[in-house]
Amino acid sequence: MFSAPYGQGDGFYINPQNIWQAAIIFTVRRIIKPTWLNDRDQFLQPTEPLTEEFKTDCLLWMLFNGSNLTASANNLEWNGQKWSIVNHFIPFTEAEVNAPDRFESDFMVQYLADITLSAEATAVLDAGRSLWTAYFAHTDVRTVRDQYKLNRADVGWYQVRNALGERNKSGDTAPINFSPFEVAYQALTHKLRPQVFSLGFLR
Repeated sequence: MFSAPYGQGDGFYINPQNIWQAAIIFTVRRIIKPTWLNDRDQFLQPTEPLTEEFKTDCLLWMLFNGSNLTASANNLEWNGQKWSIVNHFIPFTEAEVNAPDRFESDFMVQYLADITLSAEATAVLDAGRSLWTAYFAHTDVRTVRDQYKLNRADVGWYQVRNALGERNKSGDTAPINFSPFEVAYQALTHKLRPQVFSLGFLR
């Protein structure tokens, strides 16, 4: 989750009890772009109560952020052994996105099941669903499958967005329109950014 010295280089395990905190830390530390004026500002504990809407907005912002590197893969070799990575951060069921096989984890779907999303977060989720569905509508060429380790159904956002980008570059399939997603994500960003200051994370 984090690199040294923040988090001592070890990160921490995300679970149902702390995922909202992880999402807030991720969002607050990334949503304000560093400039020469603010790059030494210190992040603080919030001074105002955090609403459930703020927490879930941060979660959706994290799930679809460009720095979200979630992925899945089979047969990764390390230290003389083969490993598989399961993606626990897919916010959709297999049926919602027409996946050809089941996802090994439904953690995020279950986590979101009882949560009420804001209009902005819902728009991001809906636009993301369209992109995930577009990903499963075609099989990528071997070079792309190998490059992004697309050998499991439970692909991550990192894999989905990059595979679709490769398709757009090749012109072998109908171009994927990212604009609806980008507009929805930008609206959520504009909503969250001032709250970093109003809630006291930065002053």
